[in-house]
Amino acid sequence: MPTDGESRTFHGIGVSAGTAVGPLVVVTPAPKPAADEAPTTDAAAASAVVRGVLNDVASGLEGRAATASEHARPILEAGAMMARDPGLAMGIDTQLQAGKGLTNAVSSAVEEYCAMFESLGGYMAERVTDLRDVRDRAVARLLGQPEPGVPTLTVPSILAAHDLAPAETATLSTETCLGIVTAAGGPTSHTAILASQLGIPAVVQAVGILSVPAGTIVAIDGGVGEITVDPSEEEQELLQERKRRRAAALAGGTGHGATKDGYPVALLANIGTAADARKAAAQPVEGVGLFRTEFLFLDRDTMPTVEEQTQTYTEVFQAFGDRRVVVRTLDAGADKPLKFADLGPEENPALGRRGIRLGMIRTDVLDVQLQALAAAYQATGADVRVMAPMIATEGEAIWFAERVRALGLPKVGIMIEVPAAAIRSKGILYHVDFASLGTNDLQQYTMAADRMQGELADLLNPWEPALLDVVALACEGGAAMGKPIGVCGESAGDPGMALVLAGLGVSSLSMAPGKVAAVRTALSLHTLAECQQMAAAARVATTPKAAKAAVLAQADEVLLDLM
Repeated sequence: MPTDGESRTFHGIGVSAGTAVGPLVVVTPAPKPAADEAPTTDAAAASAVVRGVLNDVASGLEGRAATASEHARPILEAGAMMARDPGLAMGIDTQLQAGKGLTNAVSSAVEEYCAMFESLGGYMAERVTDLRDVRDRAVARLLGQPEPGVPTLTVPSILAAHDLAPAETATLSTETCLGIVTAAGGPTSHTAILASQLGIPAVVQAVGILSVPAGTIVAIDGGVGEITVDPSEEEQELLQERKRRRAAALAGGTGHGATKDGYPVALLANIGTAADARKAAAQPVEGVGLFRTEFLFLDRDTMPTVEEQTQTYTEVFQAFGDRRVVVRTLDAGADKPLKFADLGPEENPALGRRGIRLGMIRTDVLDVQLQALAAAYQATGADVRVMAPMIATEGEAIWFAERVRALGLPKVGIMIEVPAAAIRSKGILYHVDFASLGTNDLQQYTMAADRMQGELADLLNPWEPALLDVVALACEGGAAMGKPIGVCGESAGDPGMALVLAGLGVSSLSMAPGKVAAVRTALSLHTLAECQQMAAAARVATTPKAAKAAVLAQADEVLLDLM
């Protein structure tokens, strides 16, 4: 450790803006399976013990869910569902029958499940943390130890962990948790998303942070991804001053999004459920830019009926009144397998039959969803816009547009997540009314880097100039055809990136509602011409770091306080 008042700094990926100073609380690692564990000789009896423990874990998570907040409840319930998954129990049985001891059987079976989920990518890969949380709780109970988790925070503190299970992040309070730092994780991890929703500064991929002793005073800057250990009084005051400036810059920011000279950039919310819709609709947003409908379909044995879907869609449309709601049709398939529409294993599922490709095979699933959307539109008269995921060709766009328009839905669009769609955007947009850039997938396909692979985080920086070039191609096609282009990936909620995207020609940005105020303020401080100049400077840079620096060098100095 540094001495004589000397501080040192760790760098990671800032995933939730804000600053904080406080003592570090290190989450105790979960217990490991016993290395000298006796082999199983009675597999049936051992199976009964493990199943009882898994049931106890599920009950514990369900008990916490019953008293949890609205955003935490579904996460805890998802963990409980995994603990009760019969497939996991059967995997453990197989390990017990092979002679492994109780804790090692649980650990091995979970890791096999995790490997399968990681190979599927996308939504399923994101659930690996939930699985391992269930494993850790079960192993602890089998060893007669307390379940792992965040210790009770008796004073406001900054939390450090290798990674945080969603069940832990979801129950944190802004009153006692000042900030979060993890050695693992990524920009789209549960920790990142939930910290942003809660307004807790957070940094992920801060390698080495767990070497800092508990109780050490640290300063965290969730905007730039920096953690200072043993900050001096001057460093602490500078951070507090930045916090004050950020609060002042965000104060009173309402109304429609627009640049300083009036170029409109609609600021929209990303939602996934009717509960999300009700919560987001109460915020100063201009509508929904991405309604993810997957939660109606996943973890079901049968397809949701037209009536079930119509009810949910109607609730969402009613929540937003005359504000737009952009609905993405089911984005499932190889990376988010459905029990009732499983097309079988694929060697490279991330490049397989997902999104519109599944819809073109299982037309019954897509048609039922479109019928429900049409019924909800007829019942509400809402500003509904329906788009398809994973469009790569004109043929796919034509096929989808014809199906949507045949049902009387007013506007049809596509997601641009595949570089081919960006390159050929002019031709594709001829057949539809709008497009939305899914920058998370677009980046992983552009860089050939799995966005769930933490070790590839450097290739998944949203400031990557190559990604900006692909976005520019899509926007050029939109401008040529007079069709609006939006962004609904994580980069939309970055105030600095919002300026670049506006400069490239994007006309709407969709994000977590908590990020809207900072983006609105950033846009209001700059003219469209200034945004265009910043976008050009970012594109000619050779690295993400240089691209971001080029924008900050030209931007109003307040921007740094917003990031």
